[in-house]
Amino acid sequence: MRSLGFVIVGVVALVIGGVFAGQGANLIPGSSMTGDPTWLYIGLALAVIGIVLIVLGIRRGGVRR
Repeated sequence: MRSLGFVIVGVVALVIGGVFAGQGANLIPGSSMTGDPTWLYIGLALAVIGIVLIVLGIRRGGVRR
């Protein structure tokens, strides 16, 4: 059950990080974050954390012996 939680939190972090990075890179308009490189870096960091959580969740989700 814990591994499923890691995957879910990882996917959410990856999506939010992608949105933040997109706004920071001026790819997604309509926010005060648009065009601000700070949000690009925050989004990239959050996306990497999300990927790590997904990988950990998948690796822990295997058959336990």
